[in-house]
Amino acid sequence: MNRFYAPDMSATSQILTRLAEHLATLGWQVSVVTSRQLYGAPGILPSNEEIAGVQIQRVLTTRFGNAGLAGRALDYLSFYLTAFLALLTTLKRGDIVVAKTDPPLISVFAHWAAALKGARLVNWLQDLYPEIAVAYGVRAARGPLGALLKSLRNTSLRGASVNVVICEDMARIVTPLAGTSRVEVVHNWSDDTIVRPVAPEDNPLVAAWGLQDRFVVGYSGNLGRAHDWRTIVAAADLLRARPDILFLMIGGGAGQGPLRAEVERQGLQASFRFEPYQPHALLACSLSLPQVHLVSLLPEFRGLMFPSKVFGIAAAGRGMIAIVDSPSDLADLVQTHGSGEATPVGDGAGLASLIARLADDGAAAQALGRRSLAMLAAGFACEQTLTRWSAVLEAA
Repeated sequence: MNRFYAPDMSATSQILTRLAEHLATLGWQVSVVTSRQLYGAPGILPSNEEIAGVQIQRVLTTRFGNAGLAGRALDYLSFYLTAFLALLTTLKRGDIVVAKTDPPLISVFAHWAAALKGARLVNWLQDLYPEIAVAYGVRAARGPLGALLKSLRNTSLRGASVNVVICEDMARIVTPLAGTSRVEVVHNWSDDTIVRPVAPEDNPLVAAWGLQDRFVVGYSGNLGRAHDWRTIVAAADLLRARPDILFLMIGGGAGQGPLRAEVERQGLQASFRFEPYQPHALLACSLSLPQVHLVSLLPEFRGLMFPSKVFGIAAAGRGMIAIVDSPSDLADLVQTHGSGEATPVGDGAGLASLIARLADDGAAAQALGRRSLAMLAAGFACEQTLTRWSAVLEAA
């Protein structure tokens, strides 16, 4: 169960599609309950379809997402109800329901359906709600409504055969909530059959975006409310006398608007370039553009989510700088494998120093990239992670 699935190209859709199609090749009978929407795009997908051996059942939902919090709540509610009904008509005793977390708290409805039909539940936790809503500052999430939602969510965790989380920090939070139910850490992945290192001379985006002779510091993907952009601006301000250094921001998210406004306010336009999300066919090229990538997570979101973009960066053979307070899984990951550096949230001077050092020592930046590829091969490659998923489901 997930709100989006192929041909949708959102992040949760891509990894779910890859897993479902992998299981189908192994002989599993795989069905997906999803919506008829494409993330952030118009159009209605067919209600029933088969893609790569996976049966897809798409349910109708409302589309008020652009109408603010109330609109999103209605969209979520409509998916809860129609997906729940679809599960009741689809499930057979002994089936395994894999419930992701888009929309939030879908595990509650998956648990009810699985209990009614004698199926097994596997929760695939990409993030933790309502804790994230609390971190966002949503007042209602702290009151009786938040307590009720947390109680329902915890019941669904305890009712699962296994709860799959995407980092150790999340496991430390979920384990006491799940009671006797198993908790397994299985990281997300990048499709490293598609994302590969692309040399500058072979990368059409280098010339198209005028990046020759620039040391490119990249940020790729969603810049949301859980991610830090202020430290990036502070570093860029300290580096404004270095015209060879460019901050390349590819993607979107709630933080893009405030970041752009602050860049203009401080007169840093020459230090930044903004580009939209790139087509999937150009993902390897766009991820290979920067000599080093930035990845961030604000401390209040530690263990509630994990920036899995690190694996796409690694597949492109690029190192990274994690803007994150220690201790954290993100800092541990890049430092343990030598695939990057870490600097605290708010330390603009420290970030600027790291960037300047790498810009002055191209060999050091290249070494980070080589160690990123080695990190991927050491246990985070796509096929390795899919094999772990197969083992989790066999055990369930």
